[in-house]
Amino acid sequence: MRPLNRLFRRPPAHGVRRDPAPTRWGYRYQRLMLTPAFRIGMRFGLPALFVALIGGIWFGQADNRTAFAAQVDRVKAMVQQRPEFMVGAVEIEGAEPALAAAIKAFLPETMPVSSFDLDLPEIRTRIRELTAVADATVRVRPGGTLEIVVTQRVPVAVWRYVDGLRLVDAEGVMTGMIAQRSDRSDLPLIAGDGAREKIDEALALFAAAAPVAPRIRGLVRMGERRWDLVLDRDQRILLPAEDPVPALERVMALDEAEDMLDRDIAAVDVRNEDRPTIRLTEQALVRLRRVSENN
Repeated sequence: MRPLNRLFRRPPAHGVRRDPAPTRWGYRYQRLMLTPAFRIGMRFGLPALFVALIGGIWFGQADNRTAFAAQVDRVKAMVQQRPEFMVGAVEIEGAEPALAAAIKAFLPETMPVSSFDLDLPEIRTRIRELTAVADATVRVRPGGTLEIVVTQRVPVAVWRYVDGLRLVDAEGVMTGMIAQRSDRSDLPLIAGDGAREKIDEALALFAAAAPVAPRIRGLVRMGERRWDLVLDRDQRILLPAEDPVPALERVMALDEAEDMLDRDIAAVDVRNEDRPTIRLTEQALVRLRRVSENN
């Protein structure tokens, strides 16, 4: 006979008794979940990858891309055309009428216009390229006004060149042209090749010649090396290539002491500091000959 404990022992409810330890893959998954990078990837990376996959499939169709671009353009236009972004007026400060007219050529022909359609850096660059402009600032003021503030170059001399009369500033930059000398008779005149590049030296010479300023006709650059100061009555002061200002100051001092330039002198040559010379006019030479013949 079989033992009673074998007869009355219950069989396992689910067959083979289950081992409570995790499986190999379960164990590996639990180990991975202990890694911060893996947890972040599962929480954020996997959903992002899924969304990107769906988006890639949707954008893979040309009709969907066209519809999306059209919708973006509609929203963009709705935002840009709002009243608070519209520019309806232009104010130009610091520019003469002719320069202001040239600046307006760089602006849209029709107003109002959206501020998003205005390329302010490009407008500023084009304005600064004008010869009469030293600097410029461009901004859109609240209220829809495009403000342009111009620092205009100030001409300090008239430069006579082969193609006409030009205005130059203290840096030698041409700021414009004039039709005739009387249009800017308040400015000194310079002439000759290389005169514009030596404008600083020319201004210093004009300052040194202040005692005879009413008689000055201009400065002529000779051979791109030196200056001739031209006075009325066709008098000339020939200046050296090196240190012309001190040489001119010595001539001014001599004229103040002896009234030299009021005499019949055609030219005063101080190119050689050790041997300055004076050239008489034709009338003075004739009189001098007569005096010599009478003696």
